[in-house]
Amino acid sequence: MKIAIIGTRGVPNYYGGFEQFAEFFTVYLAEKGHEVYCYNSHNHPFQENNFKGVNIIHKHDPEYKYGTFGQFIYDYNCIMDSRKRDFDIILQLGYTSNSIWFFLLPKKPIIITNMDGLEWKRSKYSWPVRQFLKVAEWLAAVSSDYLVADSLGIQSFLKKTYKKESTYIAYGAHPFNTPNLGVLEEYKIEPGKFNMVMARFEPENNLDMVLEGVSLCEDKTPILVIGKHNTKYGEYLKNKFKYFPNIRFMGGIYNLDHLNSLRYYSKVYFHGHSVGGTNPSLLEAMASQALIAAHHNDFNRGVLKDNAFYFSDATEVKNLLQTVNKKDNLQKIQNNYKAIENDFNWGKINGDYLQFFEECIGQHPTRNQ
Repeated sequence: MKIAIIGTRGVPNYYGGFEQFAEFFTVYLAEKGHEVYCYNSHNHPFQENNFKGVNIIHKHDPEYKYGTFGQFIYDYNCIMDSRKRDFDIILQLGYTSNSIWFFLLPKKPIIITNMDGLEWKRSKYSWPVRQFLKVAEWLAAVSSDYLVADSLGIQSFLKKTYKKESTYIAYGAHPFNTPNLGVLEEYKIEPGKFNMVMARFEPENNLDMVLEGVSLCEDKTPILVIGKHNTKYGEYLKNKFKYFPNIRFMGGIYNLDHLNSLRYYSKVYFHGHSVGGTNPSLLEAMASQALIAAHHNDFNRGVLKDNAFYFSDATEVKNLLQTVNKKDNLQKIQNNYKAIENDFNWGKINGDYLQFFEECIGQHPTRNQ
């Protein structure tokens, strides 16, 4: 098959979840003998035309000049280029800025869209932007030949809202079992004597709820708050909790081995995300054998099932901090680790996508003549 990936800044990954998936999946496809192309921003750090057998197409991306509006121009440039490439399948990762160009997509390829996660629910966006994102989601849902949902919650939403079937294929993670005690010295903490929360500093990730629970708790175990906090919301949180020395704002940490070791040695790992599909950082926490306390919603429960503790307000966070002990919950940790090995490992995810592509081609044989 001749396959293209659009909707990301490109590979190898220097940015985020979709780029990480694109890197793993495109290399996998190339190794399986398929002709695979990935669209990259013209200013992507990787400037070669081939990455591990993956053909790289660089297109002009003026986001650096125009901000978010530049993403629409970049997607337009990618889609217009795709019209002359004779692809069998185009996989769109997300819909935020490319769905408005759906009518320009070439007619021959099968269009498959990973629908990401309810972007219009994110409170960081203004009301007009959220209304636009609702329209963009609708356009992607009704114009794509096939939809992929990376969580059961998203799959259910698409069925209920748009009467559209989707194929559930989760996100992935690598099992982690090589923790480094030396990492803890760098952060001045001891194994099992700190808690942890990691997220973008946005209201829907419930950092405020978690930290409010910490502030109410008599137990003053340190909690590491990991994420870029030089934002308006970050300044609000730092000011609100400045009198609690056990709340330590660490900034962004991008060394994956450091993050995995921190998760592994933490007492409780809090996951406050309430919007979106299968969150990569949640899978990484499971893969790092952390004891997880998650915000109670369908997305998190669909992944964790009964193998985590759940909270819905600050009081419940406080109660968890005062009652939960990691050594008493080793079975939950082991169940999550096995889920990564069996259900959320990259080998399985890549294989599921390829099998799905083959089924799509089989249902549209004229498109592959």
